[in-house]
Amino acid sequence: MVTLATSCFTKINEGESVLFTLSIANDATPFVLKRILVAGKEPISEIKFEKGTYHFYPDKGYEKFAYISNHGDLMVNTPFLIEGFKNLTIDGQGSTFIFHGVMIPFFIEKSENISIKNVSIDWHEAFHSEGLIVANDEVNKTFDMQISKEYPYEIRNGQIYFVKEYYEHNLGQTILYDPARKAIAYNTKDYTDISVYTRTKSQNNINKIKYKYDYDKRAPEFKHVGIESRLTFEQLEPGLVRVHGGHKKKMPPLGMILTMKGEQGYNRVSPAFKVSYTNGFNGTNVNVHHAGGMGIIAENSSDLILDNFNIIPSKGRMVSTTADATHFVGCRGKVVLKNCTFNNQLDDATNVHGTYQKVVDILSDSKIGVRMMHHQQKGFVIGQPNDTVGLVRLGESFFPYGKMTIKNIEYLNNRYQIISFNEKLPEDFKVGDLIENLDGYPDLLIQNCKINNNRARGLLISNPVNTIIENNFFSTEMEAILIPVESGHWFESGNAANVIIRNNVFQDCLHGGRNRGVIRFVTDDNNENIAFKNIEISNNIFNQFDNLILEVANTDGITFSGNKITNSGTFPQLYKENPVIKIKSSKHIKFKNNKYSGLVHLDNMLETDQPMSNLKFK
Repeated sequence: MVTLATSCFTKINEGESVLFTLSIANDATPFVLKRILVAGKEPISEIKFEKGTYHFYPDKGYEKFAYISNHGDLMVNTPFLIEGFKNLTIDGQGSTFIFHGVMIPFFIEKSENISIKNVSIDWHEAFHSEGLIVANDEVNKTFDMQISKEYPYEIRNGQIYFVKEYYEHNLGQTILYDPARKAIAYNTKDYTDISVYTRTKSQNNINKIKYKYDYDKRAPEFKHVGIESRLTFEQLEPGLVRVHGGHKKKMPPLGMILTMKGEQGYNRVSPAFKVSYTNGFNGTNVNVHHAGGMGIIAENSSDLILDNFNIIPSKGRMVSTTADATHFVGCRGKVVLKNCTFNNQLDDATNVHGTYQKVVDILSDSKIGVRMMHHQQKGFVIGQPNDTVGLVRLGESFFPYGKMTIKNIEYLNNRYQIISFNEKLPEDFKVGDLIENLDGYPDLLIQNCKINNNRARGLLISNPVNTIIENNFFSTEMEAILIPVESGHWFESGNAANVIIRNNVFQDCLHGGRNRGVIRFVTDDNNENIAFKNIEISNNIFNQFDNLILEVANTDGITFSGNKITNSGTFPQLYKENPVIKIKSSKHIKFKNNKYSGLVHLDNMLETDQPMSNLKFK
């Protein structure tokens, strides 16, 4: 029995429930962690917090190295090390948890039936920075930023660094926010990203370096080869910085706020929730005001339900999370997002997909070696024994040409693993093929959610099982819904089938300036093979400032019915030449009972890549 001071927490029903009090609020990390670490001897079913504000510092947290999908891989500290727990509820009772520095608030792994509820999560200092554009000069290619005291910085050798508690970042990835709308600026594409790099002027024998195996030029260890900084920074007075160096796009407009989050590959270090190998997770009445990465990243888990799980900025910041609000990789069972608000995050509201891994060795008639292709997949294990794996050759088909079941996986390093199968490989199997886990996709429901003011897409869905998207509101900088096969860059697996998109409102999406459809089906590979099947888009409202609503490629079977399309007039049109609908490499398309009162003449509603005489918008 471990005895802790009664001023820290009160025990309720010995060995079952723990109530932490505000006496630990100045740094709750050591007290919470101490109790969790003895849970093997003193089981916990519930952890409660007296309502209030609690600070958590990394200095006395549990240190653990973590490979995190779509994040950096690093040593992290956590107060809530939830490993091997079963039937645990953590109830903040309306409390706010404020974190300091690089931490993962909730690290949940190899557990079952975990519930987190009634809590708000924030960081004392943001992982991004903001600067108000107060001057620009198109002739000399400079612009000036007013930087508030909330974002301390220094200039070293002409480069700006924003200094936080336990963390710093350079300019890196940028995008403009409109402070009046508290949303991504209209047509930000013409101004950002700020052009940070140019080609190096001097190299010697770099081209003689050869690699025996595949290597990822985008990975942090390679990405700086051949480039140098384009920009220099000058402090005109404290808090006022001039940016020099020939930014290649237009100078950012006055009055806009430039958000800066540091360099890609280094700027995703602190998701609020990391959930992996866990069966049953519920996040209820949770607000994530900020995180240095995603709100929640879930990997190889099942039955995840987020209800009133909100990503919303605090303290007057333009930005909530610096990456996706939610992200699910290789998850199965049910994934439910309902009654959620996803605002102002610097990437998608959600991304649901599997992982393509490349076959680099055939070691026997039932054993292969595979490589994780993207550097943010490092350490990911594609499946577990008896999972069904699809063998994929995307040049021939987006669907598997064969199926195998996993016997075991031998993990050698973060890029290379050996997979043994229960069956023999097919005779035509070859190095260069891809594999995906066909069991690693969920029944997905996204219902009654509000998704707006963010960078990038609303929903990015690669799910061949079942997906229902209903009764949501979208107003996004890029596509509201993107359904892709992303095989060439991110290696995110999964085509899509059995998708229902109904009773949603789409308001002025794509205001960031991209020439794309509000709902878009697309593949990386430029071929005519079918990737998407059985799609229903019904009874939605599209109130858009621009023309293009639906962009369809590589699809067999889509019904677009009962939808209402109007022109909002909110912003000037960017692409007046566009039709309302574009279709290519697709078949079995139906339109019925739709209402249109936009700006496109009815004779120019549809654009197709081949004659489709029976296809009419109606």
